[in-house]
Amino acid sequence: MAITSANQLELLQTAEAVAREKMIDPGLVVEAMEDSLARAAKSRYGADMDIRVTIDRKTGRAAFTRVRTVVDAEELENHHAQFTADQARPYFVAAKPGRDEFWLRGGARIAPAEVGTPEPGDEFHEVVPPVDLGRIAAQSAKQVILQRVREAERDRQYEEFKDRAGSIINGVVRREEYGNLIVDIGRGEGVLRRSDRIPRENYRPNDRIRCFIRDVRREQRGPQVFLSRTAPEFMAALFKMEVPEIYDGIIEIKAVARDPGSRAKIAVISYDGSIDPVGACVGMRGSRVQAVVNELQGEKIDIIPWNEDQATFLVNALQPAEVSKVVIDEDAQRIEVVVPDEQLSLAIGRRGQNVRLASQLTGLDIDIMTEAEESERRQAEFAERTRLFMEELDVDEFLAQLLVAEGFTSLEEVAYVDPDELLGIDGFDADTAEELQARARDKLEEANARALANARGMGMQDALIAFDGLSPQMLEALAKDGIKSLEDFATCADWELAGGWTEVNGKRVKDEGLLEPFDVSLEEAQSMVMTARVMLGWVDPAEVAAQEAGTDGAADADDLDDDAVAETGADERG
Repeated sequence: MAITSANQLELLQTAEAVAREKMIDPGLVVEAMEDSLARAAKSRYGADMDIRVTIDRKTGRAAFTRVRTVVDAEELENHHAQFTADQARPYFVAAKPGRDEFWLRGGARIAPAEVGTPEPGDEFHEVVPPVDLGRIAAQSAKQVILQRVREAERDRQYEEFKDRAGSIINGVVRREEYGNLIVDIGRGEGVLRRSDRIPRENYRPNDRIRCFIRDVRREQRGPQVFLSRTAPEFMAALFKMEVPEIYDGIIEIKAVARDPGSRAKIAVISYDGSIDPVGACVGMRGSRVQAVVNELQGEKIDIIPWNEDQATFLVNALQPAEVSKVVIDEDAQRIEVVVPDEQLSLAIGRRGQNVRLASQLTGLDIDIMTEAEESERRQAEFAERTRLFMEELDVDEFLAQLLVAEGFTSLEEVAYVDPDELLGIDGFDADTAEELQARARDKLEEANARALANARGMGMQDALIAFDGLSPQMLEALAKDGIKSLEDFATCADWELAGGWTEVNGKRVKDEGLLEPFDVSLEEAQSMVMTARVMLGWVDPAEVAAQEAGTDGAADADDLDDDAVAETGADERG
């Protein structure tokens, strides 16, 4: 197949037709044709040749050109596509602009006679006869064009949808592949995976569907638009469409939790005191929320007023169950909820659905117990503390119960509390208070001496024993874990001492700290570790001072390279 004047215009017509069909730039199709013809020409003239093809955008005429580039002698690798300045000089002098042979410098034609000598980078273009494409070459050219067109189509699809992630789109179901729906979304196709479909929801080809664009990614097989109907953001976007106050920003959706196809909870807040956020989302006779429910295949929706106070918000989130008492552990991000005995099943919900959604909505781990269970726990704690005071202070049960009832929980509280607080207990006089405090101090001193002796027996070094802030019981706990020197202590991370929480597969997992039983906070652990590093000379005290003052560029204890510190500590110990 030779490219003759009879089919030159057909190239442009074909390019425009393909571009219209694929909705891409016609210039990209013409460039693909030029590339495919150049590859076919190389198979005719030789793979080492630098053959380039240019198609005139007006006439469709294809010009085949052989290009040779001037390079330095030491860079000459391909004699068919490169030559040195000395080898190029005869061509340089003979070339005349406008003929079938011409020179380019910096992309512009040059008149060699006026410039002088060739320079590296100059290109000599020599027009060669068009090739006669055989069957194999023509097929290869076709594949090149199709590949380039597919790439251009993928780029267009990615550019069109990459900024639409997080929005709702309407589409038409085309087919089902391995449980995943392929959805026609206009200028492309989206994938609705089985896990992103609402249970018991069935679609057939040509059914209309509304989805949430969860993500748009480039992949090896092209850009992929991932859709979802189970994402919490899908429900939030639907409410935004149905409730004008949300669209205008008067009402804000603070959190959404869903059990797709079954039940959902959505927390809203109004920034206008005259507008009820729950009522606005429900609408007249429930028209607004019902529109969302219908779209989600009958999913029941609880609309909850959001509150800055976690306890109040949680009480609202657990509706319709009634809550008697809420105890929040902010450090552990856990919360204990006490409900009446008859409300337990309602608070938990069918298969734990109600408490699970409330936990997702508030971001807290929730433990639910009945009033009877809480009463049993309080009684057990009361009995344990009573037993502690009876054994350690050598007092009778009545006196020990008096101390527990007044809120005393440990020997330290009894030993170092203001005597007036003990005197405020009915039946306590000055002698009784003084005797109790003396016994408590003696017991603490015995325990401290015993713990310190155990730590020394396990090899605890004096430098760490003298470290300010570590009690004998803390030293004993550190020694049991193999931390016996100041260097060992300095290599510890703050969370190893104070404990913390780690996110694993979407669940919070507790990291037990060595000093956590002694109520050492994360900030206190950071301060002690940093002090140890300063004492060892691992950290510049000026950096610590700058950090505490909030100076820009100050070293952050959390950002220190623990591996480097550990290595330094190992070197010093060695």
